[in-house]
Amino acid sequence: MGRSTPVDGTTAAATARGKTSGAVWFALTLVYVVWGSTYLGIRIVVETMPPFLSAGARFTTAGLLLTGAVAWRYGPGVLRVTRAQLGSAVLVGLLLVLGGNGLVVLAETSVPSGLAALLIAAVPMWLVVLRASTGDRPPLRTLGGVLVGLAGLAVLTSPGLSGTVRLSGVLLVLTASVLWSLGSFSASKLTLPDNPFTGSAYQMLAGGVGGVVVGLARGEQHGLDPAAFSTASWLGLGYLVLFGSLVGFTSYVWLLRAAPLSLVATYAYVNPVVAVALGALILDEALTWPIVVGGAIVVAAVGVIVSTERTK
Repeated sequence: MGRSTPVDGTTAAATARGKTSGAVWFALTLVYVVWGSTYLGIRIVVETMPPFLSAGARFTTAGLLLTGAVAWRYGPGVLRVTRAQLGSAVLVGLLLVLGGNGLVVLAETSVPSGLAALLIAAVPMWLVVLRASTGDRPPLRTLGGVLVGLAGLAVLTSPGLSGTVRLSGVLLVLTASVLWSLGSFSASKLTLPDNPFTGSAYQMLAGGVGGVVVGLARGEQHGLDPAAFSTASWLGLGYLVLFGSLVGFTSYVWLLRAAPLSLVATYAYVNPVVAVALGALILDEALTWPIVVGGAIVVAAVGVIVSTERTK
């Protein structure tokens, strides 16, 4: 598609159809379920693996696999892109993968997976702020949803303020949500490769290589002993490569071009429910009152924002 899309991400084809296709709903379901489970996978991986090196290995591997699959399916020529398209893909990949995902991985070394997912649910709120910064005027109900959501975030950050969870980890996740929002917003404005899967591959490679560089800069390679990595961490990394990256991330990138951004953003209040449930059931993460109350407020606020945007 290559050309920039409107701020809300609605494509001309989607506007002409006047309805959401089955392919869009299928991709959304994949993002709902798969990405909801990735928070659990990340938490298991970082129990014995370094955060940025594992995240970098995940996306570099997934990017190479996707590059090969795209070349096999469409022919090697589909990988040829203009300098502007490549630059845009690299920028979006660094924002989404290195900034958005990488900081979450680092944060989950000290923050429960369910809490991380609930903090990431703030993405639609930051998207509204970004839209407003470009001159768009969101409806009052949308702005009200943002204010309510900020109140929910205040409740969610209380474990960090009280010392029961590292405040630095909470702030890392909030920063990740802002960077992810900026990447999502930029993807709807920049000139990306014509084939969305080509763009997805380059984005994962850029973010993956960036993660490895950051990991090395942090010294994560010192004393590294792969023999000490647990079987659960290896399985978690494999799951993240195949499903979290190849299936989930690719579906998300495709959705950014094929569906309204406000509809794509609905994953932000479905993923946390999945993540909190899995964290409590499998990792026995505590469901404290700040998580339950603050999470409910954030999810409700996001629901208001998305429902308002979809009726515009």
